[in-house]
Amino acid sequence: MDISAVVIIGLASVNKLGIFHLLSKITTREYPIRHGTQANLVKQVIILTLIFAHRGASGTHPENTMLAFFEAERVKADGIELDVHLTKDGEVVIIHDETINRTTNGKGYVKDFTLAEIQQFDAGCKFKAGKFTAKIPTLDEFLKWFRRTTNMICNIEIKKTTVRDFLLEEKTIQLVKQYRLEDRVIISSFNHYSIVYCHQVAPEIEIAPLYMEGIYRPWDYAKSINAKGIHPYYRAVNAQLIQIAQKNGIAVRPFTVDNERDLRYFFRAGTAAVITNYPERAKRIRDSMA
Repeated sequence: MDISAVVIIGLASVNKLGIFHLLSKITTREYPIRHGTQANLVKQVIILTLIFAHRGASGTHPENTMLAFFEAERVKADGIELDVHLTKDGEVVIIHDETINRTTNGKGYVKDFTLAEIQQFDAGCKFKAGKFTAKIPTLDEFLKWFRRTTNMICNIEIKKTTVRDFLLEEKTIQLVKQYRLEDRVIISSFNHYSIVYCHQVAPEIEIAPLYMEGIYRPWDYAKSINAKGIHPYYRAVNAQLIQIAQKNGIAVRPFTVDNERDLRYFFRAGTAAVITNYPERAKRIRDSMA
């Protein structure tokens, strides 16, 4: 049989990160179709949306802990998203909120604790009625494991609101470079001054703006700040915007996509990646569609 057609679903772009720059995986399948009286073989090339584990596998394990990151690796997520803050003594730690109140058995601002003090609290005790015990990890601890053990992508979200001090960005970049992970890291933030600064000091590391509301022609905005991707709230983007953005070379990675209907929608749209609390569920659905 002759190959009569190649159908390409989605989009991939080539750059410094290699064949398919943080966008997607490729699989192929072949099947016969009838064209008149002759059987033809159609090869369909399907570019699979990547799955990023939001704060690790945080739907099943305590968020932003090594337990959640280990689980994301176990279920074969393509990437891990995490959040960073600075402690009182200038250590980069992985935690979402500016306080430890919601996720640990302590109270207070991250910035008011030294590393030794903050790691005395249990970051697993409020998840699933205390089924897990975990400490707040450092970015250094995570990246050491991440480089040695995985081939995943890491999306580091800078958590800050000011535009005056860039110490967190500098220390984060220093650690990424220390572990030679520039080609496997995306730095994102709702604070777009933060990621612009990151690009200025480390243009080899990809940046991506996070946003909650619709942005007009977001691919143009991304290019204006030298971002190669955008990370919109999942309700602030649709299939048409995804396809136009990615045709313009901007990867779209919506967050936080958890239910089956939404996951299927974004997989069909060919979005570069989804950021989800349930990477195992997302992978099962994605693989069933391939």
